[in-house]
Amino acid sequence: MSDKDKIKVLTVVGPTASGKTALAVALAKALDGEVISADSMQIYKEMSIATAKPDEEEKDGVVHHLMDFLPPSEIFSVADYVEQAGKIIEDVHKRGKLPIICGGTGLYIDSLLKGVKFTEEKFDPKLREKLNEEYKEFGIEPLLERLKEIDFESYEKLKVERNPKRVIRALEIYETSGVTMSEQIKNSLPEELPYDTVKIGLKCADRQNLYNRINLRVDLMMERGLLEEAREVLKKPLGATAVMAIGYKELAPYFNGEKNLEECIEHLKQETRRYAKRQLTWFGRDKDINWILTDECRNFEDVFQKAADICGSAGLVKK
Repeated sequence: MSDKDKIKVLTVVGPTASGKTALAVALAKALDGEVISADSMQIYKEMSIATAKPDEEEKDGVVHHLMDFLPPSEIFSVADYVEQAGKIIEDVHKRGKLPIICGGTGLYIDSLLKGVKFTEEKFDPKLREKLNEEYKEFGIEPLLERLKEIDFESYEKLKVERNPKRVIRALEIYETSGVTMSEQIKNSLPEELPYDTVKIGLKCADRQNLYNRINLRVDLMMERGLLEEAREVLKKPLGATAVMAIGYKELAPYFNGEKNLEECIEHLKQETRRYAKRQLTWFGRDKDINWILTDECRNFEDVFQKAADICGSAGLVKK
């Protein structure tokens, strides 16, 4: 299938606090599109402030999909995302609108745009519990060292990302199937890509400018009621996906009387900056992303115009 016969998909990616949501909304209004979230935490109900979920004012009348639809107790996998997002892309396209993927969960985005086909995976709850206990007691390093011995390719990616959930999943896959995660991914890729994709990325030329934005965002989240939201969320049973959300576990020591609030807020800022660094590393491997350096733009209108020019060059224009 030639690119002209494929569904055109616009993607807006980048680290947290880079301005993705505002740009995606503006592009959706300009190009008659609908936004499909690619954020592994914004899917959950009751988790709004910490996940920077846009409110109705920020959505500005633009339809958003795959957001705020699941209770935090439920697990949502990359396979679930690819299946649901793929159906939404087809529906949006059939209605004559432009699908716009927006988010910072790189695994979701790459798996969707590469057309990864997921097979039913074996799941051993006792093995997962054992690996989770090892992580809680000894940290991520011993798990990474074990992964290095059995699946060096996955280790090379995950030693940077340092996502315990994914490291544990990679070990699980090998232990239950005898096949490494990297082999499984290669076997799941189709012969050709399913979509004609235009990728726009937002980042700062000076990373300190991004970190400053992150620090300010956390302060604004606290003003908007993050402490109260975290208190309520931590009372609920959280599934293996939701429990990884940044913004709740970092405040738990305050509720437990182990640390003062200022220490916890600083830790939250630090963990968010680290997450942004991991996101930049992930997206930095993708040579197809058209990067816009937001701190070299005069204002949001300048960012939007650069993005609109990229879209125009790729043939994305309002019908």
